[in-house]
Order: sequence, then structure tokens, then C-alpha cells
Amino acid sequence: MAEQQLTRILFTSAGRRVELVQAFQRAAAQEGIPVWITGADLSETAPALYFCDEAVKLCPISEERYIPELIEICRERQVDLLIPTIDTDLLKLSESRESFEENGTRVLVSAPDKIRLCRDKRLTAVFFKSCGLYSPETADRLEDYKGVFPCFIKPLDGSSSINAYRVDEEKDLAAYAGMIGEGRYIIQPFIKGREYTIDIFCDFDGAPVYITPRERLAVRSGEVLKTRICQDEQMIQEAKEIIRHFHPVGTISLQLIREEQTGRDYFIEINPRFGGGAPLSIKAGADIPGAVLRMLTGKKTAFMPKAAENGKLYARFDDSICVTDRQKTIPAVRSGQEVSRFVKELVGNGVIDGVVFDLDDTLYSEYDYIKNGFHLAAQELTRLLEEQAGALQDDIPQMSAQDWYGYMLDAYHGGQRPIDAAFTKSGLKEEEAKRRVLLAYRNQQPTLFLYPWARELLSWLTSEGGIQKEHIGIITDGRPEGQRAKLSGLGLYDLAGEILVTDELGGPRFRKPCDIAFRIMQLRMNIPMERILYVGNNPAKDLKAPRVLGMKALFFDNPLCIHSF
Repeated sequence: MAEQQLTRILFTSAGRRVELVQAFQRAAAQEGIPVWITGADLSETAPALYFCDEAVKLCPISEERYIPELIEICRERQVDLLIPTIDTDLLKLSESRESFEENGTRVLVSAPDKIRLCRDKRLTAVFFKSCGLYSPETADRLEDYKGVFPCFIKPLDGSSSINAYRVDEEKDLAAYAGMIGEGRYIIQPFIKGREYTIDIFCDFDGAPVYITPRERLAVRSGEVLKTRICQDEQMIQEAKEIIRHFHPVGTISLQLIREEQTGRDYFIEINPRFGGGAPLSIKAGADIPGAVLRMLTGKKTAFMPKAAENGKLYARFDDSICVTDRQKTIPAVRSGQEVSRFVKELVGNGVIDGVVFDLDDTLYSEYDYIKNGFHLAAQELTRLLEEQAGALQDDIPQMSAQDWYGYMLDAYHGGQRPIDAAFTKSGLKEEEAKRRVLLAYRNQQPTLFLYPWARELLSWLTSEGGIQKEHIGIITDGRPEGQRAKLSGLGLYDLAGEILVTDELGGPRFRKPCDIAFRIMQLRMNIPMERILYVGNNPAKDLKAPRVLGMKALFFDNPLCIHSF
């Protein structure tokens, strides 16, 4: 029952990768794995930073201090995984992997020789052919190009279709070559056909987990705007052949054209990172973020063939965010008195019209609830042992209810599942017996007490603070029966007008950091998001949704929180 360790992920050059950040946040909620996402970028106004839990400013990638600075950021924040998102720093990160790993950070990037292969499109073409696949004939000098027109000329190491041109007549080729620069381009015959991307995700050992082909129906600046999932068996088998030779670590995306007349697949390039359209494969069912989180927590990942739903069609659109209005940092306080002072100041200055609180370890000590539950479970276990004394072996421990309570408490602090541990030690085997012990814990009607500052603040809000009761809310996670018993035992139905138990919305998937409960709360209160303050004690869960939605937030870094023991 101890808190699961926080998994920390850092995205470099976060930029506009909002969809990718949100995909990891959704996966964390679905997997029940607490995640803290740090976004790093050269620009402090990069949109994705405002969807991360934390933002850090980096120096330019071209500077020598870039890698040492990044290593220090990862060390200080105990980052578990670094995920690059653009081509520019891939080689530097790949060559520095060991230095990151010495400090406890894995880097989701392939080996340096593979990164070099991808960055030089001449080498990429040779690689595809070494895999037994088709790739357009490539020339890197004007005089060496003997192909037909139209043709395509592009930089050796380009990306995002920058300086990539279709050339229809031979007389224009020299002009385009001059624009790119001598020795910096390749020329390939133009392949007429449909364009595809294959999003691939492999584990840390290079074994495939997801392979998702999709057709590129509309593209802008090299990034897909419309795409259709296309679970084509020929492409999947070709991708497996590339994986066998490439040994990717994490994500790569393949670009190819299926020639109109022959049906041959001509492979064009490899992007050894999350492609801009990768979130669309994720939405269709290739749960790459979930696989990443499972890998980081030591779980095995297996190949999931055709996980993305075939035929799914996605169209992307632009959105905007006012970066000056967003709360860049969430203030933190260490005592209930500071919470009260902070809330009263905002109310007194007319900054907020509503306050929403987390429940467990924010308004009362959850440890009291846990200890009371262990007492009841220990008493039930003792009764069971007395009932079955004749049927049990002589070596079963002779322990009183108080002894069993102490054993459960020790197991809890040791990171075990206390009731499971006690049940195993008892020698009881029947599932019905175990169910009785669990129900004794779960069905408790506890006598609990609000923190004194919390009771005073909740009363002050509606009396002196002038806040309507309907504008005081509570959002809490957990089994509805247990949470409702806590709310009743604490007398909170008399103090708060809006209470949401997230599991009642449709199960654990609606628990924080899912933002659905926060949106419902705002609709019920009928107050603008920016006029609501949320107070919570768990930065990995409580504070993500308020920050993204534009609510004000306060981190109560409660030293008495059970997760601080």
C-alpha cells in the first residue's frame, strides 16, 4: 500500500509536442504509474512546456555546454528517461548515453552509428538496399545524376522538408543545387505513388513492440495533417527486416512511397525519434507511452501486432495557448497555516471566487484512516484464526489482534501489501476468509478529524470570506465506499457544496491527473477556471490538470503525508 515511486521523464526541445506530452500523461493515468514530466527548451514560451509538470530553459544545442548542462539537470531531478524530439541533438545524446546512464538516466535513442546513418541520406539509401528493400537511386553531384525527370533534390541531412524541391526539368536542377550548396545535397528520381509513414517502437534491446503503417494524406512543412492507419502486411514485414538490421532503441519512423504502377515500396528516410505524427498512431491503439512506462518500471513488453485500429482516419488542427496567462510555477507551502494564509489572501484580494481541495493528506491525515483499518482487519483475522484453530497447523504464529496490527503496520512501512502479508503468515488459505479481512478494512466507518487549520479555513470561507458553499469543492480519488465514508466521518458534507469522487465517474481511469473531474467541477460551480484555486498534496497527480486547464493551484507539501514516511 506504499506509494509507487515517481517516474520522471524529460523531453528535450519540447517545442510544439503537446500531443506527445498529453499521450504520456494519459498513459500514466491508465497504467496507474505516477509520472512527473519535465519539458526542456531553448524558448521559455514553447507551447508544450505549459502542459508539462515542470519547465526548464536550455542553452542552444550547438554550444559545448549543452550536454553537461543537460546531464546536470537530469541528475538534480533524478530523471529516469530522457526523450529527444528533434534531429539536431540526437547524435550528441547518443554519443553521451553512458554519461547519462552513470547518473541514472536512460536516453531513448539508438546507437551513434545508426544516428549517423539516418542523418546522411546517402548512407540511408545504401542501408535500405542492404536490407533487400527498394530505395531510389541516389546521386550527390549534378554530373552523376543519370535519372529521369521529374526528380527530387534535398539536403543530405535535412528534416521537415526544408529545402526539399521537386525539379521538373533538367535546366532547373543546377539552380536548386546552388540554393542548397555544393556537396550538401542528394538527387533522386521522383517516385509517383502514395506516401506512407511506419511508426515503430522497440524496447531497450531493439525488439519490436509496435509497428504501425499509416498513409500520409495531407502534409505541411514535412509534418502530417491527415493520416489513415493502414495495417499493410507487406509494409509490416519490410519494417521487421529494417528492425533486424537497425536494432532501434525506442521510436523510429520510416518514410516510403508505394509506386503507383509496380506496387513496390521505395524507402526514403528514417527518423530515429518520435515523428510529428506518432501521436496519431498512439491514439489509434499503439500504446507507445504505456510501453515506455512499463519498461521503466521493469515490466516485460511483448510484440503487439496490428495494435492500432486499421482504417482510422485522423485530421490534425492548430490550437493556441496564452503563455503569459498561465501559471508557470506552482507555489508550495509546508504547513496548514501557510495554506490557510495563502487562500485567505487570494480571497481577500478578490483573486478567486472558488476553492477546490484534495482530500487525503490535504484536509486530514490519511494515516489515521489506514491505522484504523488495520485495527479492524487485525481483529477480523484473529477471529478467523480462533474459528479455525483446530484445522490449522501447530506452527501457525500465536499472535493477538494487537500483534497482527503491528505486523500489518510494519509491512506497510516496508512497502508490502499489509493484509496479503498477514494473511500469508497466518496460514489461512480460503479466499472467503481473505475477503472477510479485506472487507473489515474497506467497510470501516472511521472517526476522523480534519486538521484544525482546515476546519477553521472551511468555516471562514463561507462566513468572513464571502465564498458561497457551492463554490467550495472537493475532488478525491479512490473506492467510492471508502471515500464517502471518510467524507461523512470528517463532516465535510456540511462544509463543501460540491464533492466529486473520481471513481464514480466511470472507474479508476478518471482518477487524477485525468482532468474530467476538474472540468465537471468548474461547470457545476459556473466560475471561470482562472477564478478557481485547487489545493493538493501530490504534485504528480493533483496539480497537473489544474495547471493545464488554467486554474490557480497550491502545492501543500505536507510533511505529515503518509508518502513522506
